[in-house]
Amino acid sequence: MRIDIISVLPEMLESPLNCSILKRAQDKGLAEIHVHNLRDYTTNKHRKVDDYPFGGEAGMVMQIEPVDRAISALKAERDYDEVIFTSPDGEILTQPMANRMSLLDNIIILCGHYKGVDQRIREHLITKEISIGDYVLTGGELPAVIITDAIVRLIPGAIGDEQSALTDSFQDNLLAPPIYTRPAVYKGWEVPEILLSGHEAKIDAWRHEQAVERTRRLRPDLLK
Repeated sequence: MRIDIISVLPEMLESPLNCSILKRAQDKGLAEIHVHNLRDYTTNKHRKVDDYPFGGEAGMVMQIEPVDRAISALKAERDYDEVIFTSPDGEILTQPMANRMSLLDNIIILCGHYKGVDQRIREHLITKEISIGDYVLTGGELPAVIITDAIVRLIPGAIGDEQSALTDSFQDNLLAPPIYTRPAVYKGWEVPEILLSGHEAKIDAWRHEQAVERTRRLRPDLLK
């Protein structure tokens, strides 16, 4: 899989994209992640990528020309399955969405910034808009990292134990059940006896019951 991220703040992406699972996936050749500075695709001497909105609204707007140049340059080299725009009014990122996107080959992510982007970018250049929640951030760089992490960790081989990803929260619309590790007793606080029984079927049933109970208590919306 190849993910190309277009940003006006590429330095904001360098560290998180080169740590932990994302770094291991790239080192193994399972994923390529490339960051592109949108200012490299400008034609003005000040490398400006924004301008005032028509109609006099407050804030600045990302211009269509540099975005079109960047996306066109990438598309000239390969085909892309999705061109994603990180937007507060996009479709909320979910685990099923991440599962589907992990099967794609090539993705472009355009990081939003300023007041927003020229609407023509959304109408003619973008194929999918994604939000990570109902709030506004300074830019789309952090959402781009979150989207990338959610996708890449699902690629077979990215995580040492692939079964771990399959049992994460939200994979079956349930929160994960409680988990414990050694010691079995600490300050009198004990691990549930069922987990020490070695009875695999009963442990699985207990975990499912706990997952349903936690979801009903903490996120009842998922059960709907």
